[in-house]
Amino acid sequence: MRLQMKLRTRLFLGFSALMTVALLGLLLALVSVVQMARSQEHLIRDSFSVIEINQKLRQTLGNQMVILLRQERDRGALDESRQAFEQTLARGIAQAPDERDRAAYREIAQAYADFIGQIETPQGLRWTLTEESELSRSFNQVRLLMVDMQQSAYDQIRNTEIEGRERAVLLAGLLGLTGIAVLLIGFVTAHGFARRFGEPIEKLCAAADQIGRGDFNIVLPSSPIAELSILIRRFGLMAQAVHQFKQTNVEALVNGQQRLQALLDSIDDGLLIIDRDGRLEHANPVAQRQLAWEAGHIGAPLGKALGHPELDAAAEQVLNDNALAAPPQDLEIEADGERRLLAWRMSPVSHHDGRISGAVMVLHDVTDQRTFERVRNEFVLRASHELRTPVTGMQMAFSLLRERIHFAQNSREADLLSTVHEEMQRLVRLINDLLDFSRYQSGQQKLELMPCDIPELLEAARQRFLAQALDHRIELGLELQPPLPNLLLDRPQIERVLDNLLSNALRHTPDGGEIRLLARRHGERMILSVEDNGEGIPYSQQARIFEPFVQIGRRRGGAGLGLALCKEIAQLHGGRIGVHSRIGHGTIFYIALPI
Repeated sequence: MRLQMKLRTRLFLGFSALMTVALLGLLLALVSVVQMARSQEHLIRDSFSVIEINQKLRQTLGNQMVILLRQERDRGALDESRQAFEQTLARGIAQAPDERDRAAYREIAQAYADFIGQIETPQGLRWTLTEESELSRSFNQVRLLMVDMQQSAYDQIRNTEIEGRERAVLLAGLLGLTGIAVLLIGFVTAHGFARRFGEPIEKLCAAADQIGRGDFNIVLPSSPIAELSILIRRFGLMAQAVHQFKQTNVEALVNGQQRLQALLDSIDDGLLIIDRDGRLEHANPVAQRQLAWEAGHIGAPLGKALGHPELDAAAEQVLNDNALAAPPQDLEIEADGERRLLAWRMSPVSHHDGRISGAVMVLHDVTDQRTFERVRNEFVLRASHELRTPVTGMQMAFSLLRERIHFAQNSREADLLSTVHEEMQRLVRLINDLLDFSRYQSGQQKLELMPCDIPELLEAARQRFLAQALDHRIELGLELQPPLPNLLLDRPQIERVLDNLLSNALRHTPDGGEIRLLARRHGERMILSVEDNGEGIPYSQQARIFEPFVQIGRRRGGAGLGLALCKEIAQLHGGRIGVHSRIGHGTIFYIALPI
């Protein structure tokens, strides 16, 4: 069994050996450089000292020659020069670094003594440069000895330079060998690390790929590295746990998928599932029956599959998590030789992290419903027209009757006439509402758009109901959140919406309550809202509140067409109307109009 060594230990030993060799080489080079520098410094300093002393000796000897060549020799100057020469020579002997230099100085001193002895002879006193004598030979001997010694110092300096150059080359070679040794050790260490680390990791990666393909019949490598060995063991445990999890959960996943598929297929409405690219991914049996599909539509773009290219833009908008700008129009489908109308809505499918993976489109067959609505609208329109003429005649006749008949103000007859007048006015308003609603439903109502100032529009609506609010001690406020750009609106129609909403709010707000008119911009829409702190609307009734002839709450009045008309007017402007309410916390009606 091989001894397992920890990764940190192997790294420490490998890099320690590498750094030790490198530091030894650098230390050896540093010692050699310091020794070479010191040696050269001493040699050059001693050589320059010899040159300096010889220069002074030659200068002093030259001064003596100048004195000897004069016609009148100055004995005192000659003695002074002689003493200077001897002192310099004595200093050179004292500073000589080795015996060779001291011997050379002593030889110069002996020759100089012979030269001085020749000067003291009677012949020396008559010596000239043109004569060949013992004096001139002794002088030349002293000069040659000094020249030789100085030349020897120069040679010593040159030899020191050559020796330094050779030692530098040797040092460079030593550093080169050290570098090669470091590279070799590094290569061996890196190769060992790569072999010990790389092979197990590569085999572990191959095993991971094999598991990723669903094949759990893997062979795990072994490693002398303790950390890698632990990792391999834990990888094996993980692979075993994943295999067991897969075996125990595949059946549950399949069953869950089958239940989900059965649930989708059992929905009464048609259901289309759209992928992230806007292509049809699934259609339940109801949708296939509604669209008279057999096969070949799965995978196609939504607009192409349904025969309505404009649905691709709607799908893209929903997949980008943007709400549709307007309520969708019914899809007209030709299926099995008949015309069908399908109401639809589309919603994004979002994950818990907010990422959208697709969309769901729900189809509802409204062919019979739209036929009934068309017949109903035609009946209401005709009935309203038929009722309007006699009711108008009755109203005119009753007005003439009231002008001619006079009863006491508090009499029973006067109260009956007032009641008949009020009910007639109510009947006229009901007939007018029915006619307006029928025109909106049939598409006969046209808008007369003009620029409208929103703050001025809301302030005018507030003033119309301010007196009625004060009678019930209700605070009627106005809140504006700029910027509020002008909108192209049919002002009388929007005023009708605001009046309906304010009238409902006053009817359902207790005395001493509060009502607020608000306006703010939200993206590319203007939001107008009426808020009260009244009794509120039950959540179960909020979906039906905009249907015609529906009245909610204890305080009922009218025919239940007000909010239905508000909805039609908002949609005709390209907007929508909605409600937020809680029992006991008031109600907020809002209109979202495009800018």
